[in-house]
Amino acid sequence: MSQLPQETQQGYTAPMVRQFSIFLENRVGRLLDILRMFDEAEGITIHGLAVMESSDCAVVRLIPDDPDATRAMLRSSEYSFAETELLVVQLTDERPLSMLCLYLLGAELNIDFMYPMLTSSYVGDGGRIAMAVDDTTFAGQILRRKGFVLYGSSEL
Repeated sequence: MSQLPQETQQGYTAPMVRQFSIFLENRVGRLLDILRMFDEAEGITIHGLAVMESSDCAVVRLIPDDPDATRAMLRSSEYSFAETELLVVQLTDERPLSMLCLYLLGAELNIDFMYPMLTSSYVGDGGRIAMAVDDTTFAGQILRRKGFVLYGSSEL
């Protein structure tokens, strides 16, 4: 049996956030209903939001700061939802989005989707993006090695 510490045997795990994809019928006011539900919830803040719409349905992707409370709230509601782990990456003048894409391309990793975060911890930064990739652990390793800052749920 190896004498390596457990975290070395399993490899590096990138900090990740939990995204909730909420499925809505495409009717007037449905997004407002979702947002009001979160406004009324105690202790849940939405840090990322993207809406994908088609003629018959919409998918609201959001990143809350409390995934467990969000999951419980959505389970008690009428909404269907799915969960996905994403990376949240800090962009700066020294490490812009184009450089992030270049490093992921070099590792042959696909970006499934990305969107900007609504909130930021630091004034004067280049913003943060949430993104889904083929392999979040590998992408996180690469981006950390290249000097990008990644955030977990507790750091939003």
